[in-house]
Amino acid sequence: MTTPRKKLVRRTDRDYSLGLRRSFQFVFLVLNAWIGIQFYFWVRWAETGGATTEVSRPAGVEGWLPIEGLMQMKYVLLTRQLPTVHPAGFFLFTAFLVMSLLFRKAFCSWLCPVGTFSEYLWRLGRLIFRRNFHLPQCADVALRLLKYLLLGFFVYAITKMSAVAIAQFLHSPYALVVDVRMLNFFRYLSGTSAYVVLGLVIASMFVQNFWCRYLCPYGAFLGIASLLSPLRITRTESTCIDCAKCAKACPSALPVDKLVQIRSAECTGCLECVAVCPAKDTLMTAAPYAFKTRRTVPAWAIAAMVSVIFFTSMGYAKLSGHWDTKLPKQVFLQLVPVASEQRHPMPSGLK
Repeated sequence: MTTPRKKLVRRTDRDYSLGLRRSFQFVFLVLNAWIGIQFYFWVRWAETGGATTEVSRPAGVEGWLPIEGLMQMKYVLLTRQLPTVHPAGFFLFTAFLVMSLLFRKAFCSWLCPVGTFSEYLWRLGRLIFRRNFHLPQCADVALRLLKYLLLGFFVYAITKMSAVAIAQFLHSPYALVVDVRMLNFFRYLSGTSAYVVLGLVIASMFVQNFWCRYLCPYGAFLGIASLLSPLRITRTESTCIDCAKCAKACPSALPVDKLVQIRSAECTGCLECVAVCPAKDTLMTAAPYAFKTRRTVPAWAIAAMVSVIFFTSMGYAKLSGHWDTKLPKQVFLQLVPVASEQRHPMPSGLK
C-alpha cells in the first residue's frame, strides 16, 4: 500500500537567505583581495630595502594563518596573556570559532574566500557540464577523513608544545614572516605545486567544494566546534512533501529530506536547502525544542550576528592596541627578503 502524497502548502514569503549569504561572500572576497594587494606591495617595499613607496602592513592577512591562531589560543589559555606577534590572527581565529559555536560553520559558507572561490568553481562546472558529480560513498568517506587526519597532526603538534615553546616559535624568524612565505608560495609556484593547484581547481569544478570537503583542516576544526552549536537545520515531517529538493541542493550531500535535524559536522549553514524548499514552515534554521517551542532563526539574524562578532572582535583588538604586530621596520627589512630561506623550527618534543 502506497502512502498518499501530502498536499503542498506553498510558501508565500520571499526567501532572502541566499542573497544575504552571497552578498557577505562577495564583500569578504573583495576585502581579502584588497588585503592581498596591499600585503604584496608591503612585501615589495621590504624586499627592495624600503626603496619603493612605503605602505602599511595589513594585519588582516594574519587571518590566513589558522594553525598559528590555534597555537596562540593555547598560549592565551595557558598564560592569560595576549600574543604580541600576529595578534590579529588570534582575534580573527577566535571570532570565526565563536561563529561556528553559535551558527554552525558560518565562516566556511558566509565568509571564507576559499569557500567562496570553490563555490564559484562548482557553479561554473555545473553551468558547463550541466551537473556536478558525487564520488562513491566509500571513496567520499575515505577522502573526508583526510582533513581530520591533517587536523589531528596539527593538534598533536600543538598539544606537545608548552607556553614557552609556543612563544619561542612565534618569535622565531620563520614565524615572523610565515605570511610572506605563504605569499611567495603562490608568487613562485614550482611545476609540481602548479599542477597540484590546477588539479584542485579542476576537481572543484566537478565535485562541490572539493578542497573544503576533503582537505581543509581549518574546516574540520570548525566543523567539530559546530557540533556544539544550538542551531540546526530542522525539517517538519508533517508538512514535508518529500520532494527531496533540499537534499539535491545541499553542497555537502547531506540527506536533508530524511532527517528531522541536521547535526553533521559537514553542515556549513549555507541555507541552500532552506532556500529551495517549496513547502511552508517545513525547513528552517532553528534551535532545538527548547521549552517545547521551536525557536526559528531567520537568515537576517544570522547575518547580523556574524557581522557583530566579526566587527566586535576586530574593533576590540584595534582599540586595545592588539591588532598590529609592533616590530621595528628594520626587522622586516632584514627578514622579508630572505623569508623563503627561513627553516621551520621544529617544536621541542617532536624532534
